[in-house]
Amino acid sequence: MTIVSDDSSWWPIINANLIGSYFVVAASVGVIYDWGLTFGQEVELIWRQRWSLMTFFYLSVRYVGIGYVVIYMLDNLLVQYNNSHSCHIMYDVVDWTGDVVNVTLGVIMITRLYAMYQRSKKVLIFLVVIFLAIRISNVVVGAISTMQISAEELVLSGTYQCMIGYAGNSVSLISMTWILGTIWEVLVLCLAVWIAVKHFRELRQHSTRGIVWDCFAVLMKTHVSYFASFLAMSCFQIGLFSPTLSADIYSLDTQVYLSFAQIFQFVQLFVLGPRLILSVREYHTELVADSDAATAMTSIAFQERVHVSTSSSV
Repeated sequence: MTIVSDDSSWWPIINANLIGSYFVVAASVGVIYDWGLTFGQEVELIWRQRWSLMTFFYLSVRYVGIGYVVIYMLDNLLVQYNNSHSCHIMYDVVDWTGDVVNVTLGVIMITRLYAMYQRSKKVLIFLVVIFLAIRISNVVVGAISTMQISAEELVLSGTYQCMIGYAGNSVSLISMTWILGTIWEVLVLCLAVWIAVKHFRELRQHSTRGIVWDCFAVLMKTHVSYFASFLAMSCFQIGLFSPTLSADIYSLDTQVYLSFAQIFQFVQLFVLGPRLILSVREYHTELVADSDAATAMTSIAFQERVHVSTSSSV
């Protein structure tokens, strides 16, 4: 049932939601602007190259991301719901779409580490088991929290508002999913740093840098940027445990706080996520143009047949 009211006591909530919408629009425009900046590279490095699993992952993250931000932006600005059920469905669609993109990015991370560890089956099995355990736990926790979340459509002073109610321990459950996600990202970062440091030490012992050094430098640069954005977003999400923020989810301070978390999420998923693949493809293309020795880079560039050599002859 839609609630209609012109009571001035609702105005702080209207203003808070309006300010939150401005942040959503800014983050959405930023994602689309980044797509425009990198579209030329995308055509050259993705569309015109041999299609592979990584091509599918890149296109999924990039274009599902664009669809996500457009829907999210329209949801915050223009959509008028027929009832609270439609309001709840839109919330679920946005929420679970983000989870699908996170799963895709997790698979990309596993593929990168698999290549960095020279196709070690033990590393692959370890990563897949941990990843599945965390994702399955997140799905279960997410399903439970979804059942505890309610939605209500309000028409307040002529503005349409979709109010989400977090009953029971739903806020704690949502924060738990971010804690599990942070554990995964920390694990992946530690494994990437460890193997990168190991290779750097080996190359220094042989007084050489070359292709492998540069390749791992590119991988670590994109990985650290991605992790930094995820860490910032996770800190914002976990910060919802604060009694001050959780006491009134629709206060101006809480909405601004959540809006900054939304910006970091958009950057991590839809800007830095696609660049995990794009940056490596770009480096591989430059390497091919500069040297015939580029075949040593093939595994890291997701071409799927050659091991990365770490000998002094690289």
